Amino acid sequence: MGERLRFVLGIIGIAVMVIGGAILAWYILLNSNLDATSGFVRGGMLACLYFLIALVIRYFGLLWFSYLASIEGHSDFTDHQPLISIIVPAYNEGPVIQQALRSLFNMDYPRYEIIVVDDGSTDDTYARAMLFEGDHGQVLVRVIQQSNSGKWVALNAGISASRGEFVLCMDGDSTLDPAALSMAARHFGNPAVGAVAGNVRIANQRSLITRLQSLEYIEGLNLVRRAQGFFHAVNVVPGPIGIFRRSALDSVGGYDGDTFAEDCDLTLKLLVEGWRTVYEPDAKAYTEAPESLNDLIKQRYRWTRGILQSIVKHRRALIRPQHYLAVTATLWYMIFEGLIWPAMNVFTQCFFVFLVYKLSNPFPLVYWFVQLTLLDVAAALYCVAAEREKIGLIFYATLYRVYFSLTIDFAKLFATIEEALRIRMDWGKLERIGKI
Repeated sequence: MGERLRFVLGIIGIAVMVIGGAILAWYILLNSNLDATSGFVRGGMLACLYFLIALVIRYFGLLWFSYLASIEGHSDFTDHQPLISIIVPAYNEGPVIQQALRSLFNMDYPRYEIIVVDDGSTDDTYARAMLFEGDHGQVLVRVIQQSNSGKWVALNAGISASRGEFVLCMDGDSTLDPAALSMAARHFGNPAVGAVAGNVRIANQRSLITRLQSLEYIEGLNLVRRAQGFFHAVNVVPGPIGIFRRSALDSVGGYDGDTFAEDCDLTLKLLVEGWRTVYEPDAKAYTEAPESLNDLIKQRYRWTRGILQSIVKHRRALIRPQHYLAVTATLWYMIFEGLIWPAMNVFTQCFFVFLVYKLSNPFPLVYWFVQLTLLDVAAALYCVAAEREKIGLIFYATLYRVYFSLTIDFAKLFATIEEALRIRMDWGKLERIGKI
């Protein structure tokens, strides 16, 4: 399917949402006979309509700028292939660390080194990593061990020990596609580019919850990065695959440990200092996704609180663009996605359940879900084609809207409340299964 056709399909889906939203709003407003609650109903319907319009604008903007990014020329690409240092921080990654390291020996790139930093693991991570230490042809593997100090300390230790002009940071539960280094490195022909965000995919697509996460990654994360890449202002260079210019890292002091989302914080630090961040869809990493609902909620809880902490840390850029206006726009977009969207999504579901109870008519609730599901399907069609993912993921769009998205938004909402109340939290290490 051609890029233009995919884009047209997305626009058609958005048009359906606009028309459907207007029909639903007027249906409720003109046919509601609730005397005692008519003001609440009308106010709620207006809020839902405005929320729907905001979602339509969001999807339209993401599809449009993603499309522009896909057809954008790249005259600043370079064939220069300098030494790249791959940093692998690891804490209790015994079940997956060997698979992660094996994937690094097949890179389609001539010059790179591998540095594993064991962050005081209590399992056999260090012993398993040591089996790979040494010279493997043109690839040198070094293993460093430190007392448990946190992922950000491990990353900084690996960067300090590295020799490369560029640094690739990855998670110990991830594997890299052979073309990842070469695809990412070519962006650094532009001296303003400080980091390249790779394409994170789910490796263990073997259950309902991991397939829903796969749909979320390509629609909710990678689509956003494609669009932000057009402005050279990707807001999160992800942990599983982020490639950085060494001088850019040095200019911002590397990773900090004052948030629970060190990758988001570092990316915002780079943007605020004037560096540009781009997205490379062909630099792929495959990561192990949580396979239980409890682990998934813990992960998203931590992500949400970490992102909120990062926004607060860089709040001055919300109203004072220093180098690049897109940075301010990126931060406001993060507020919409992290605060407004989850709160409004939870409210609208509760509001329509209330309408069903009062009107004894399930049509409003069903129709609302149908609208949002069609919007998800339109975006999923584009993303599945653009990412060359399994077409079968589209059929999970209904469950994605009815079950998955609402569950995640409830987790985000509680995380936001607890962050506002400054309730203490731990890192929440997930148990590895070894399916990467």
